[in-house]
Amino acid sequence: MRNLIRKLSDLRGASGHEYRINEAIAEMFRPYCDDVRIDALGSVIAERKCGKANAPKVMLEAHMDEIGLAVRKITDEGYIYFSMLGGVDQRILPSSEVIIHGTRDIEGVVGFPPSVCGDPQKSYKLDELAIDTGLDAETVKSIVTVGDSITLPQSVGELGEGQFSSKTMDDRASVAAILKVMEDIKDCDLDCDIYAVAAVQEEVGCRGGKTTSFGVMPDMAIAIDVTHGITPDNSDNAIEVGTGTAMSKGPNIHPKLAERLEKTAIENEIPYNIEIDGGATGTDAWEIQVSGGGIPVALMSIPLKYMHTSVETLAISDVLDTARVITEFVKGLEGDTKWLCLWTD
Repeated sequence: MRNLIRKLSDLRGASGHEYRINEAIAEMFRPYCDDVRIDALGSVIAERKCGKANAPKVMLEAHMDEIGLAVRKITDEGYIYFSMLGGVDQRILPSSEVIIHGTRDIEGVVGFPPSVCGDPQKSYKLDELAIDTGLDAETVKSIVTVGDSITLPQSVGELGEGQFSSKTMDDRASVAAILKVMEDIKDCDLDCDIYAVAAVQEEVGCRGGKTTSFGVMPDMAIAIDVTHGITPDNSDNAIEVGTGTAMSKGPNIHPKLAERLEKTAIENEIPYNIEIDGGATGTDAWEIQVSGGGIPVALMSIPLKYMHTSVETLAISDVLDTARVITEFVKGLEGDTKWLCLWTD
């Protein structure tokens, strides 16, 4: 699992630029699926059919995109000004290393005005920051174009006992969990068709979650994402890393589906947490739920420290626990989905 997470994290595909990585992710799904395709928006949809008539369709979905930056302007001196793609934590940007994806990848560092350095109490504005590549302006402009994507640096990988620190754990760790499910069910006799989805553009509006759910129109869906882990400055509304997957409950979540997933965890003695989302979950589950005529959706989340930074940190065990719950759930599904009904005759 560590190697898989590292491989996924090393890919560089900011929101709107997933075309850089979607074929690589599609290749990871192909050994476990009957058909793998990339849709018009760039999302990967991998199908594993059970071969039984009228089998229910179950969609497992995580987003492949990552937060990043985009080139906004190149000065006559060769400095690169940028805009954000998704919710990058601005506090990490000064002095960060970055990679600019032009006609070839080049490295750079984010510099800031001396006034900010001289007064530690002074804040900075995004348009005061610029990337220095060390190259002259002519060379920069021959490689980089306005609109090119920029991604954050890679982190240390293995951290302590059983934790992993890296960029893009949100949400490539969830893609890794789905790949683990697909590997574990490859030779199982199922009563449902599985659609594994790695969606685009979640960080800028949950767009791939919307389009893939409309295209597949599953009978039920499980979205996998991350949730805030407890850190020294954040113990409220957060979950301790290493204590298992987090299952959401709230109006965005289908109660019968959530109940069945929780029952699966209990019966298989898989550690889990319950997270209450009183409104929007801020994930693709929000869009999946209201696609077409409505889709029963559940949300499972991996506790993650330092979200939307280049040092996102999680426990490998939580990724595995997430995959285990989903694996046992789909193995236990029968062809009849009447249990999802929210009314009685």
